[in-house]
Amino acid sequence: MNTRNIVIVSIIAAILLLGGCGCSGYNNMVSLDQNVKGSWSKVQSEYQRRSDLIPNLVSTVKGAADFEKSTLEAVIGARAKATQTVIDPANLNPENIAKFQQAQGELSGALSRLLVTVEQYPDLKANQNFRDLQTQLEGTENRIKTARNDFNDAVQSYNTTIKKFPTVIFAGMFGFTEKGYFSADAGAEKAPSIDFGK
Repeated sequence: MNTRNIVIVSIIAAILLLGGCGCSGYNNMVSLDQNVKGSWSKVQSEYQRRSDLIPNLVSTVKGAADFEKSTLEAVIGARAKATQTVIDPANLNPENIAKFQQAQGELSGALSRLLVTVEQYPDLKANQNFRDLQTQLEGTENRIKTARNDFNDAVQSYNTTIKKFPTVIFAGMFGFTEKGYFSADAGAEKAPSIDFGK
């Protein structure tokens, strides 16, 4: 083989190698991206479950004749804001995740204040419907935490892959960008103390 043929074969081999790496890397990024989107849908589903419980909780609490109206209004307003903050799975960037988390955090805060206020109403705490709703809410909060952790794991795997060489080259070419994480909520370093009066 002469030098010219060796050069041509080397170029063809390099192109095939890069093409193979590109196809493999692209397919892997697509799989990881779909995993992130699937994890996101589970997060949204759990937050939706919590949102769906709130009207029943508010209705039950309204039954207490002298219950603080401002506390209920705060919960209703925070729920409305949280349900309006929607993110397209194609735009899971850090800024959008932070906006979503802030809206959900405001709802969590309003619910916490509601449950603290309920402590002043022994009849309401003794209400079976209210206790059942509290149990469901507590279970939903645990599922939200699990879904958020699973989402963060999926995002970490995706973000790590798109930053590794040589995938980083193809990630930029095909528009795969970094996705955002859920961060710890303010005060998360302290264990929550929620007493449902059981």
